[in-house]
Amino acid sequence: MKKTIILILVLLVVACNKKPEKSEKTLYLFNWSDYMPQEILDDFSKETGIKVIMDSYASNEEMYTKIAAGSSNYDIIFPSADYQEIMIKQNMLEKLDKTKIPNIIELNKEIISKIDFDPNLDYTVPYAVGATGIAVNKKYVKNYKKSYEIFEDTKLKGRMTLLDDGREVLTSALVYNGLDPRTSDDTALNKAKETILKWKNNIVKFDSESFGKGFSNEEFWVVQGYYENIAAQIDDTNKDNFEFFIPEKGGTMYIDSMVIPKGARNIDNAYIFMNYIHKPEVYAKIVDYFKIPSINDGAEKLRKTKAPYTLKDLDKTTLLKDLGPALEKHNYVWNEIKSSD
Repeated sequence: MKKTIILILVLLVVACNKKPEKSEKTLYLFNWSDYMPQEILDDFSKETGIKVIMDSYASNEEMYTKIAAGSSNYDIIFPSADYQEIMIKQNMLEKLDKTKIPNIIELNKEIISKIDFDPNLDYTVPYAVGATGIAVNKKYVKNYKKSYEIFEDTKLKGRMTLLDDGREVLTSALVYNGLDPRTSDDTALNKAKETILKWKNNIVKFDSESFGKGFSNEEFWVVQGYYENIAAQIDDTNKDNFEFFIPEKGGTMYIDSMVIPKGARNIDNAYIFMNYIHKPEVYAKIVDYFKIPSINDGAEKLRKTKAPYTLKDLDKTTLLKDLGPALEKHNYVWNEIKSSD
């Protein structure tokens, strides 16, 4: 009897730790939180018969740590450009068979040209692009430059937030000062640090989670963040007071892409999904939902909403890419900033 119980327990442990098997009708996604309209997933399953199971993450670091630790449970992940580059260099991604993604032809050529670490899209299929900008409540903030200089305004002290993201804030400060955003020079990094400490003196906190909600309820009047996160929280009564702009100096942009990690079990389903996403009529629903610029030229002609900025506006921004050896210094400076009084 004891042997039987032990055998059952062993089988249960094995079953619990067993990774998902290949399935002709399943697709496992690992994506940013709230970054895929449920309607798109439902319609995809209805059209293809493929069940989508999705887990979410809050940062590239969280995603990377899980994948680097050997998790091969996922068929598609959605890293930003810097982590796409890192994962390509570290041989963590499958090389794509682009004949299975014919709708890739719909991708905007200007956006593709920015992905210089994967110019032929051998590993990446861009999903979305956008800018990190600044939102201002014009009800309380009357005269301001469209610049990071706004965070130096002592009259707004206690009413502003910056992202809790070293790459975003430090890159913004470097470009704001006319410095190389990928620098490892100590003098340049100290200059950026001094600038951010001035900003820090006026902000409530570094915040990457509640800036949209805090802005919408008028707790914060100026926030660094992403249009789609902020606009989703704004109701009609406050819409006229809301302005979002890309700073004249210091603006950053992101390109998040679909990639297939090594060890994926349902690669054919991954190709079907990537191709489905870039059907113009499908991608138009995505950009209408998030109100972001369309990187799918066919979808741009079908969309019903207007984005707050264009792909051309992104030319004045800096794409966050892999820093290489400079990353350690950037992280060190950011930690000094966060820990300073």
